[in-house]
This record gives sequence, structure tokens and C-alpha cells, in this order.
Amino acid sequence: MLGKGVGGGGGGSRAPKPSFVSYVRPEEIHTNEKEAAEKEVTLHLLPGEQLLCEASTVLKCVQEDSCQRGVCGKLVCTDFKIAFLGDEPALEGDETQFKNKIVGANDITLHCVDQIYGVFDEKKKTLFGQLKRYPEKLIIHCKDLRVFHFCLSRQSPKTHGDVRHAGGLARGAGAHQRQHEVQSSERQRRLQGLREIWCWSYHNGCALLKMSALPKEQDEAVLQTHRSFLDGVYRVIHRPPYEMVRTEDLSSNFLSLPDIQTAYSKFKQLFLIDNSAEFWDTDIKWFSLLESSSWLDIIRRCLKKAIEVAECLDAQSTNVLLVEENASDLCCLVSSLVQVMMDPHCRTRAGFQSLVQKEWVAGGHCFLDRCNHLRQSDKEEVPVFLLFLDCVWQLVRQHPPAFEFTETYLTVLSDSLYIPIFSTFFFNSPHQKETSTGGEGLDVPSAPLHLLTVWDWSVQFEPEAQTLLQNPLYVEKPKLDKSQRKGTHLKHQRQLSLPLTQSKSSPKRGFFREETDHLIKNLLGKRISKLINYSDELQDNFREFYDSWHSRAPDYHGLLLPHVEGPEVRVWAQRYLRWIPEAQIPGGGAGALASSLLGVMEEVRRLQERVGERPQPGAGAGAGAGTPGLPRSARLSSLFPFALLQRPSAKPLLPTSGWKALGGEDDLATREDEFVDLGEV
Repeated sequence: MLGKGVGGGGGGSRAPKPSFVSYVRPEEIHTNEKEAAEKEVTLHLLPGEQLLCEASTVLKCVQEDSCQRGVCGKLVCTDFKIAFLGDEPALEGDETQFKNKIVGANDITLHCVDQIYGVFDEKKKTLFGQLKRYPEKLIIHCKDLRVFHFCLSRQSPKTHGDVRHAGGLARGAGAHQRQHEVQSSERQRRLQGLREIWCWSYHNGCALLKMSALPKEQDEAVLQTHRSFLDGVYRVIHRPPYEMVRTEDLSSNFLSLPDIQTAYSKFKQLFLIDNSAEFWDTDIKWFSLLESSSWLDIIRRCLKKAIEVAECLDAQSTNVLLVEENASDLCCLVSSLVQVMMDPHCRTRAGFQSLVQKEWVAGGHCFLDRCNHLRQSDKEEVPVFLLFLDCVWQLVRQHPPAFEFTETYLTVLSDSLYIPIFSTFFFNSPHQKETSTGGEGLDVPSAPLHLLTVWDWSVQFEPEAQTLLQNPLYVEKPKLDKSQRKGTHLKHQRQLSLPLTQSKSSPKRGFFREETDHLIKNLLGKRISKLINYSDELQDNFREFYDSWHSRAPDYHGLLLPHVEGPEVRVWAQRYLRWIPEAQIPGGGAGALASSLLGVMEEVRRLQERVGERPQPGAGAGAGAGTPGLPRSARLSSLFPFALLQRPSAKPLLPTSGWKALGGEDDLATREDEFVDLGEV
């Protein structure tokens, strides 16, 4: 500092020397300022993405108890996402190597927003409409089960208005998207007609079909339309094996969409945890809450229904017709599961992609409505496709060598449902996609909209991260040499067209018989499921078929059945628990197991090289050569690859629910003894 003496104004006195000495050169000061500017996190915008509003000095809170610790930064909202830009760089070891190039760890796409809450005087309330007062904290629940806490207590009224605007955009979840003009007419067209679709043929000639249910009210014009349709079907397939068809009416004797919606609404609340105290409070009653949600029971019923259909196709050599109101929800789910169980090609990455494109995208599953991308109707939001992925995960977990892809592949595929730059899971039908992307029916004339496909994984992940989608333990099918190929019968190959007709006619008269007119009259007057009588011995046949298959060693390139007993149907931990540090298993879980297996495989490969042996094709011993170098097992956890080992909060000695169960302390001496589960101390 510079200063003067008390009487420094005197004529002969000298000014005192400066008492401040700088040990930093001027050029170093400019260098430090430059480094500080470079450390500031910048907002990365996609081509065409526009910044709408931002809020400075926002605290992203740590979800631990009720503390206000966290990271300061800026909360911004674009027409694509809500993003938090922290002022401090991430600590070493906090970042995972499995990064998404489109959506960062602190980014929330507008379609991924599930609910937005505001905290007023320590009470959480759902935000909607105009706010009379601004919340102290903003809580965002995401559809991928992430939970974000943003403290807004230091914001100005203008900043609060920006945050409220951001919340309104998130509640709209894509109201600025161009595709919201073309829903109603497509749905009406789909309901007016009768749709029968051939899905797949088994190697024994039996076929799997799906069909939309007949309308209850029919006039003469509709009858004539349906008569012509069925007459055309009869001319195409008028010989066996189509004389024996079993109908599965999924609309009446299976799950309903409200059942799935209610179960998942309860189920996801187990993972939308606001803080550590809430996690440990629910931990003591977690299994009872899980059972009451009925989500695992729904998964079990889907797997059992698929096994029943597989039994008809394989053991009974009977064609199966799946019937549903629109043939675009449960029909897609069951038919896809049957093909995954019966067709080994569907268990490869290319085959699974083709299956999803054929049965779900081209099959007219209403992704726009079922994912509620535009937030137009919460009643239509039913996670049917997520249920299918969960069922496939059960198979992947029980039979890992049979699948070329990993559970991480299924997890990132479920995340891609809510990234609107991909057209794969955005529209209700191929017609809607063509109409929307072509600019037809829109108020503002514009160029065609070009969207990406979700199957181009290079858009989201670097090559090193993409290797985590490939299963190194997959047992490939041995390739036959030329001499073996000549002796192979064609009927054992996968069929991509309608099955060949048999020369010998069946004595039974069934679905497509010669009395076409008589059949059509009956078919149009009653529901299909009541016309075809299937055996009452189904449960016995199912049990015999199920037990017989599980009594022998599984053929990873043939029929594959899951275990459906209670303990075998489990929670998809990687997807549902990955954002909860308290739920991780340090040094354990699927990630640590994969790391250990890869180490063993690498050691086997080196030993084979030393002894001069060549690994047998399909043995999987050399599959680990292309896998990335995983961290050592001590740093892995059950949350890998979405997180390395994190420090979870300490478990309380006595859970909060334990104190609640004890009740008041005054009457403890007079109360009778009772059992209270206090958890592990």
C-alpha cells in the first residue's frame, strides 16, 4: 500500500516508501487471468440449437441430507436442453470414460424432463402455470431417473423469471419442435382399417402374425372392405400350415396399458431419490415397496406369454396370431420377445437393430405418444418399449454368451428415447415421420427436416466407449466349411419370407378353409379369439415345455428360454440405480466381473500363443483383444461404466424409519415386546 506520514504535507519532509511489494510479474498476472478465463465452462450448442435464457450464480446442490453444499455455476436453457455450467472443474476421478458427445453429465434434454418441483419454505410442490412466488430451490426429475437440485435463493427477480421460463419449456418438452402438427389424422387412419402383419417364420414352417382387432361397430361398407381384405389373404396363403392357427387376444387376456403405466409410476419412485437420508429411509422397506409396484410381476408375465407362444410354434407346430386393438403395443412386445428367444440372429447387434426397426418402428408403435415427447397427454404415456428392453435384459443377464451386445447397449438405447435429434424413436408411424420431416402440413414453409438415426453410435460415443456395447463373452456360431454346408438342409436356415406350403394337406379344418364366405361372416361378427379354440391343457404343455428345456444345457444358437421364477426376475440395476452412489457395490457388480473375466481371457490368449495353439472359432478366447483397457477392479463398481468408484454417504446406525417404528419414547416401558427391523448396524 502507498501511504503518507501524519504530517506529510510539510515542506522538507520526504514521502514514505511504499510498503507493498509485489512478487508477481505483470506478465504472470495476465497469464493467470487468461487461465481463469479458459477454465470457465462454455456452452456447447448443436447446429441450429438456440440459447433462450440463462441464470447466473446458481448452486447445484449435492444430494446428501439437507445440506446446501454444491457447485456454483450458470443454469441455461436452449430449445434442446437445460444445462448447468459449473464454475469449478470436475475433480480427478469423478469423470467417467464413458461420455456422451450429445448430452453431458449436467445436461437434460427437454424430452427427458419428467417432473419439475419447487421448494417453498422447505416444502416441495409441483410447478405448473403462473407462479405467485419464486421457489427457493428447483428440483428436476428426469425420465432416465436422474435428479437435479438447483438452489435459487440468491437470484434476482429477473433471473427467477428466466428459470421459470426454462421450467415452462421443459414442461412443454419440445413445444418448439416442428413435428407436432400431424398426429390426429394418422391415428384415425390406423383405427379405420384391419391390419394383419406377418412377423416371422420358424424353421419348421410355422408363422407368427399380428393383427389389429376388428371394430365393434360395423356398417356394410366396412364389412365389404374387410371381406375383400381377408379374401386377398386367403388367396395368398390357402394351404397348410396356415390351417392351424392359435389366436392370442392380448387386449382381453393379457396386460393392459393402464396396468403397465400404474406399475411403472410406482416403480420409478424407488429410484428418484432426493437425498441420502431419503435413500436410507426407504432402504429398510425397499423389497416391500418393490413388490407393491408389480413391475417385476409384469415383466414375468411378458416373459411367460412369450414362452407360451414359443411353445406353440416349436412344440405344437402351430401358427400364432397376436391380436390387439391397434397391434402396435403389446403385439410388438410379445412378437419381439418371441423372436429374441427363438432366432439367434436377433441376439446379434445387427439382428436386434433390424428387429426393433421391423417390429416397433415400421410396425407403427406410437413412440411420440407412449414417450409423451410433446407433453400433450399423460394418459398416453406408457413405457411399453422400455418394458421390452427390461425383458430382454433379463435374458441377457441369464444367458450372457448368447448375446453379442451388453446390458450397457440396452441402457444407452433406453436413454436414446429422449434425445430428439434421432428420428428412430420420435414419431408414431413411418407415415408421420415422412410427413413431418418433409415439411408438409406445417404453418411455416421450411426445408425438409433431416434427423439422425439412433443406430449410428459414433454420433454419441467415441470408438473406445463403443467397445463397451460389444459383449466380449459372446459365443459366435462356428462357420461351416464347404463340405458341411452341402449337407445342411435348407429348412434349418433363417427364413425372411413367408413359409413354404406343405404338399400334404392337413385333415383338420381351421382358420383359412375353403368356405371363405362363411368364415368371413363369422369372423366379422365375433372377436377372433372366440372363433379359435385352443387347448385347456396349455398350462400343462407350457410347464412340460419349460421344464424340459431347462433340464438340458442351453444352445446359445437355438431356442433360448428365460427363468421366470420369482428370484430369477430381477431389477435392472445398471439402468435404475446408476445415479445413486449409495446403491453401488464397490469393487463388485457386473463391471468388476467383466473386468476379471477379460483378465482371464487375456491370460488364456497369451498362453495359447506361447504353446502355439490356435483358439477355436467361436470360443470367445480372443474376444477381449478389442476391448478397452478397463480400470483395475478396485476402482470399479456396480455403476460401471456410468461411474467409477464414488464415495457414498455413510449409512446411519439407525435408519429414520426405525425411529418412526419405535414411536414415542414415553411409553416404551409399558408397551409389549414387538419386532422392529432396524437393519444392519
